[in-house]
Amino acid sequence: MKKSKCNRSSGIGGQAVLEGVMMRNKDDYAVAIRKPNGEIDVEVEVFHSIFQGSVLTKIPFIRGVFNFIDSLRIGMKALNYSASFYEDEDAKETKLDKALDKVSGGRGESILMGITTVFSIVLAVGIFILLPYFLSSLLSEYVRNTSLLSIIEGDIRILIFFIYVVGISMMKDIHRLYQYHGAEHKCINCIEMGRPLTVHNVMRSSRIHKRCGTSFLFFVMFVSIILFFFIRVDSPMLRLGLRILLIPVIAGISYEIIRLAGRTDNILVRIISAPGMFLQRLTTKEPDESMAEVAIKSVEAVFDWKAYLKETFGYEVDDSWMTDEPASYEED
Repeated sequence: MKKSKCNRSSGIGGQAVLEGVMMRNKDDYAVAIRKPNGEIDVEVEVFHSIFQGSVLTKIPFIRGVFNFIDSLRIGMKALNYSASFYEDEDAKETKLDKALDKVSGGRGESILMGITTVFSIVLAVGIFILLPYFLSSLLSEYVRNTSLLSIIEGDIRILIFFIYVVGISMMKDIHRLYQYHGAEHKCINCIEMGRPLTVHNVMRSSRIHKRCGTSFLFFVMFVSIILFFFIRVDSPMLRLGLRILLIPVIAGISYEIIRLAGRTDNILVRIISAPGMFLQRLTTKEPDESMAEVAIKSVEAVFDWKAYLKETFGYEVDDSWMTDEPASYEED
């Protein structure tokens, strides 16, 4: 059987959650969770964007901002759902929960999720955008060259991000989350390389993928360095304000780059994708077969991978293929 050696974008994406994987295909998304009793629970829902129907979601370099916000919303919702399987059964509703439900008409959980999302964004801006600026400004008395200061600021930003990634990867619970992250990537790579979605094929696929959120965050760091290097103002407060105001611009540019990286495989794309893919070796870990099973369930709930293989690679998959025996074609 002949198959392409180059990945074909399937359009699906996802993220790891607590003991599971969320997969999204257009407006449909599924969360598959390995429950404490060992069973796999699969929840399928339709995501309703708050920007539904807006023409802005189709304009290049602007749509990335709205896509990023939607991704945060769906990611938080999936994480909260997965955590519900492992909550303390004796936990009682707090006074804050009751007050929010009363004021919001029963939408207290959604409000808390929104507050948490906003707080996470503010914290990320403070740590990865503002902190590097303040640390580099401490050197202004010793470094008179503004271009060099901008480069130092960018280096500090990347260093903080790297330390953060390495630090949380050492936590036991995060390690398992990263294993499910690896399972998510392996499933997508498996079908985009034209392989039937079996545990065997998933386990032998790569855990590194160009469209990963880790790569997106690295592009955010990289693009911010370039923009801040060329935008020069004298006022320190104005410089600080511009760094905050330019965040949507940075996110929009980064989104277009990662879209291009997912669809193109030329030498330039491989070069700019290399650092982010290197970081993925820290944010993904090799999953076990039980984790691959969970990820497969999540994919199958929202994506017809057999139809995709037929349309993209030109062959049909029947039941005789669905084994975990080694496939007959050569390894890549």
